[in-house]
Amino acid sequence: MTKGTITVLDDLLSDPLVQLVMARDSVRPEELRHMLERDRVRAADPRMVPPAHVISACAARSLCC
Repeated sequence: MTKGTITVLDDLLSDPLVQLVMARDSVRPEELRHMLERDRVRAADPRMVPPAHVISACAARSLCC
């Protein structure tokens, strides 16, 4: 795979095995792209507070706090 999120995503979505799984689950590539972009934008919001279970797991591993 190549570097860069778009290229890596393109590589994943062009993989025949990934395409088979997506077809089985009725997932369309454009829907997946939209969902990932929406969540990327939300995660970049500095006002966003992670869910409690994420904070707890992070603290348990001494990765934050």
